[in-house]
Order: sequence, then C-alpha cells, then structure tokens
Amino acid sequence: MKPVKRAAALDAFVAGRRSRLPAKGPAPLAVAPLHIVLVEDSEPDAELIQQTLLDSGLNFSLAIVESGEAFEAELNHQQPGIILSDYFLPAFDGSAALEIAKQLAPGVPFIFVTGVLGEELVIEMLKQGATDYVLKTRLARLASAVNRALRETAQRRENQKAQERLRRSHDQLRALTGHLRFVREEERTRIAREVHDELGQALTGLKLDLSLLSGKTVGQRAVQRKIKAMAARVDDTILTVRRIATELRPGVLDNLGLAAAIEWQAAEFQERTSIRCEVRIEVKETIWDREFNTMCFRIFQETLTNIVRHAKATRVDVRLAQVDHELVLTVRDNGRGISEQEVVHARSIGLIGMRERVAQVGGQVFFFGLPDRGTTVTMRVPMPEASAGEGGAP
Repeated sequence: MKPVKRAAALDAFVAGRRSRLPAKGPAPLAVAPLHIVLVEDSEPDAELIQQTLLDSGLNFSLAIVESGEAFEAELNHQQPGIILSDYFLPAFDGSAALEIAKQLAPGVPFIFVTGVLGEELVIEMLKQGATDYVLKTRLARLASAVNRALRETAQRRENQKAQERLRRSHDQLRALTGHLRFVREEERTRIAREVHDELGQALTGLKLDLSLLSGKTVGQRAVQRKIKAMAARVDDTILTVRRIATELRPGVLDNLGLAAAIEWQAAEFQERTSIRCEVRIEVKETIWDREFNTMCFRIFQETLTNIVRHAKATRVDVRLAQVDHELVLTVRDNGRGISEQEVVHARSIGLIGMRERVAQVGGQVFFFGLPDRGTTVTMRVPMPEASAGEGGAP
C-alpha cells in the first residue's frame, strides 16, 4: 500500500474508533493533538501501534512514512511532538532515521518501536540520541514510554528556558558591572585630576605665601620657626596629594602604557612593603586601549593587595609576555599558597571580581597554590590592538 492511501485508511480507522468511545463527563477544553510521525513499512504493525495509543487515551494526529525522503519531507512540513520508528526497513534503517531527526527535529523525543533488537545495538542507538525503545511484542508499555518521553522533554525544555533566562540575567549583570567599573574609573580619573590640579595648586600657592611671609618677619625667631614648621607641613601635604592622585589613577598608565605602569607599581609595592618584587617585560612598549590597560593594571593591583593581606611572602616575580595571540600576566609569590577552597569560596569577592574583569575582554584568570610554596596568578587575554595616542594624564 502506498503511504498516502495507508495514512488515509488509518485516519478513517481512528475516526471510527473515536466515534465508538463512550462519553466521559463534560467535554474538556480543546487541546491541540500531539503530532506523531511514525516510520513504519508494515501496515498491520502501524495499525497495532495506532490502536495501542488510542487505547491509552492519547489525543494525537499521525503521519506514517516508510522512506528517508518521505521522512525528511514530513519533518520539513510539520514539526512532530514525538517520533516513533521501526529499525528494520527495506531501504532505510532506524539509525539513518535518527540522524535525520537530529538534524531536522532536534530535541524531539525519538522512540524505536521495533522487533528483536540486540542489546549492543540498543545501547548504541541510545548513545546516539534515541530516547527509548519498545519491542513490538511488548506494546503495552508504548503509552508509558511516550508519556515519559514527553514529560522529560517538557522538563528539559523548561530547564533550557530557565538556563537561558539565567544566562541573559548573568549577561545583563556582567554588562552592568562592567558599566559600573567604567563609571568608577572615570570618577577616579576626575577626582585624581582635581586633587592633583586644584589641591596641588592651592598648596603650592600657600607655600609661596609662607615664603613671602618669612621674608617679612626677619628677626622674629618664634614666628620664623612657626612659618618653617608650616612650610614643612605644606610640603608633606603636597606629597600626600600627589600620592593620592597617583593611587586613584596613575598618570604613567595613560602616558606610557601598561608595561611601564606595572614596573612603577612593582617598585612602589617593594618600597612600601619591603617585599622584593622582580619584573620581566617581554612585550613591546605599546599603549593599548585605555579600558584594556585599566583592566590589566587593576588585576595586577588586586593581586599585589592579596599578597600583602594573605600570602606572607618575601618575594614576588612578575612576567608580562605575549604568548601566541594572547597577553599573559603571571604573578608568582613564595608565600603560604592559596588553597582550592579559597579559590572557589563564594566570599572570595576579590577573586570573583578579577574573573569578571577579565571575562569582559574574553580572557581568563587562574589561581594555583601549593602549601608553603606560594601562589601563582595567571591572566590570559586576547592580544589587543595598538592604540597609540589615547589617554592622557589625569
């Protein structure tokens, strides 16, 4: 029998079967029937499968195909809710049907309804993506297999939707975090400029006034001593202002680039903490994009801060290098060594912030520690394009 004629005959059979079913209370709300594609070349087997599904009370429509071409055409015409397939067909087998289904109807449950199927073949088909299999000699379990496959598919789709919503929320949160970091850096730059220019100029003017006042109080030793002490405090305050402005936004980062900023920060770190800090720069002196420079520099600063707070180290080795198409920053200390628990701990906000910063530019940061043998922090990011002439001193 040709597939079209056989499908029409089966539809007539289904209609007649449903007309004989007894009424069961009020008519339910209209629900779209489950569309089933059945890959089967035996008309008696197709009728038996259809009868079994009808007896289970399942509301469905059925399309029967027996060739690969007809199967592809049906999937392109209408996406099914489930696919049932014999394995042994004259010029077409279940493995080929499964591959077609994976391409044209991904995510749709696929159940083999077949005769004797070897255990190894069953395992192989399940590995390739089949949902389940039912032997034709045990069709009593077909309805339960279909219902279970539909439930699992519905749950899987809900999980995928939830994961997609979570991913979108995470992307939005990451974008917001990146924006907040950008705003904070801009604010730091503005404050650094105002501190450096406004306060610096005011203090310099005050020092000049004190010098002039000192020249007019010759012979008044007490006043001279007071003016000298005030001038010394003004000098100290000027140095403090410069230090604060530099910590907010080091001008060397914008003027000379990342490599120079790392060398400057390492020298300042060594002077401030007495921890020996050796730096190796193995990249060309290039001024990259301002945001990229800022991200890498803040990662380096955060790493040094963690060393001071937690490592109990006496030496730090820093390497900035280009490896293939990546910029790699490695900071290694000889301290106590970070533990795996500390790396994954939810309260390790500094480490989480470092990961998020690097993720903004498509990179990664790794933390590795050995007890009493130190910690290594490695940042790997795609090599940026040169951006000469950007930025300026705060």
